[in-house]
Amino acid sequence: MSTNGLLKESKDGRKNVVIVGGGAAGMSCAATLAQHPDKFNVTILERMSVVGGQATSISLDEEKYGTSWMNDGVQGGSPAFKHTLNFFRKYGHAEKEVKLQVAFGQGQDSFWTNCFPSQLVNQFSGDIKKFGKVLKIIKYTMPLLGLVPIRIMLRIFFFSKDFGDKMVFPLIALFLGTGNQTANVCCAILERLFDDPNMKLWDYDPETLLPNLPLMVTFPRLETFYSDWAADLKSKGVTIRTNTDVVSILSRDSKSGIRLQTAPFDPEDKKRDGDGLGMQNKNPAATTEQYDELVMCVLADDAKKLLGKTSTWKERFVLGGAKFFDDITITHSDSAYFQKNFETVYSDELCAKPKSKQQEEQIAFAKNEQPGPENEPGGYRPMYYTHSYKEDMRKIEMAFDCTNYQHQFRQDPSSPPAPDKSPVPYENHVFQSIFLDKTHSHLWTIDDIDESKIIERKWWHQLGHRWQHYVRVVPNMMFINRPGSNTHTTFAGSWTLVNMHEMACVSGIAAAYRLGAEYEVFDDLAEDLLKKYLLISHGVFYKGGKKKA
Repeated sequence: MSTNGLLKESKDGRKNVVIVGGGAAGMSCAATLAQHPDKFNVTILERMSVVGGQATSISLDEEKYGTSWMNDGVQGGSPAFKHTLNFFRKYGHAEKEVKLQVAFGQGQDSFWTNCFPSQLVNQFSGDIKKFGKVLKIIKYTMPLLGLVPIRIMLRIFFFSKDFGDKMVFPLIALFLGTGNQTANVCCAILERLFDDPNMKLWDYDPETLLPNLPLMVTFPRLETFYSDWAADLKSKGVTIRTNTDVVSILSRDSKSGIRLQTAPFDPEDKKRDGDGLGMQNKNPAATTEQYDELVMCVLADDAKKLLGKTSTWKERFVLGGAKFFDDITITHSDSAYFQKNFETVYSDELCAKPKSKQQEEQIAFAKNEQPGPENEPGGYRPMYYTHSYKEDMRKIEMAFDCTNYQHQFRQDPSSPPAPDKSPVPYENHVFQSIFLDKTHSHLWTIDDIDESKIIERKWWHQLGHRWQHYVRVVPNMMFINRPGSNTHTTFAGSWTLVNMHEMACVSGIAAAYRLGAEYEVFDDLAEDLLKKYLLISHGVFYKGGKKKA
């Protein structure tokens, strides 16, 4: 294990730290370093015009859709996302609670939901109960069984193939963003999703797998939040340069530190490869800059490309193990398309016969005959959906009814004296359809969306949480996170462990901690997550932080 060693200082006694990437990881790193203006001179280089990375917002026609904005990349998460929520609240952008409603599949033989009993849940009741026992086995055999792909685990324990295809794979794909690589995700992530207090999104339910209406949170307007966060960091001396592309890294050594080249980034002056990805900078003008320490807060494949000839064999091995897939999100208002592909309304045909008083209440809630837990307004209004392809049930499309999900669309009776919003007509709901892995585009239903109702298209380069990631990348991160060494380089980003906004924040804070910044303790659960992350990704033992005043 390495230790939190001393680093070389610049002439004015401060370390000049450059952070490449202004997403959640880069901003969290800068915010932690900014608490020590006497120790660090911090610069963020971000190629886009705003910070935030994938945490972006878009504008809407308020008269038509009921709100002037929506978050289109990162939309919400678990109440356990302590660091994320702490940053929100610090700048007056509190999250909003929501009771999660989900609809998987279509038709009696494939549909199930956490809103009311379904035929599919009854059919697989034995598998669901056994699933809980297997989660415990995985927990206590983590170093061995934890690395086994989910598809292999399901066979080892003789689960029904349909149980995996229709329940397990869609559930994990939807909430962890593992897309069409879910079958190759290792069991450790599956177990953590249900059991880890730092990561879990809900509790395992032995009767229905996914509990009835679990508590989730929706995020505030991320564009405004990140703008306020950036303004505060600038006021504390952090330099944030947007529209700035890091063209190449020239050298990383103890003698000259970090030498890199930057150039202005203009999205309109790019050569695209047909899908908007893989843009190459044509601007030959580049400026050479020098720093003491480098924090790479970009995706692993981008980091490997930027390091180029300066990369070590360890960095090439670890960074090259992260596999990414190109997905496209279509934001639209085509309600007819949505109703065709998903179960958007309650139907007695989809509902199984209730077996308990609780299930009778769930059905009454879905029919809007009574309120739900904690007076949640009644009615079946799913927020998350999945659609499986008949040609290959392990491949899915994901979708959101953003009008049902994001709080700014919904009525808010908790904020008097402002009048409640009138419900948005279903034909004016805003949806997102996410088509996964462009190599399977022949399966996509994307061409069925009415072109005139498309609000925005956006490509994403997403991590595939394959089991190989947890053999090659995750356990070896500690060997390439080397602040103060010959490489003077630290890596951060959700790809270092699991694709969550919270993990991006923790990774950035951990990078700052390794550079010598203190961690401000504000929550025991949050501190515990940082402690675990430092051990896994940096190979260092957390020595404690300072208590928040």
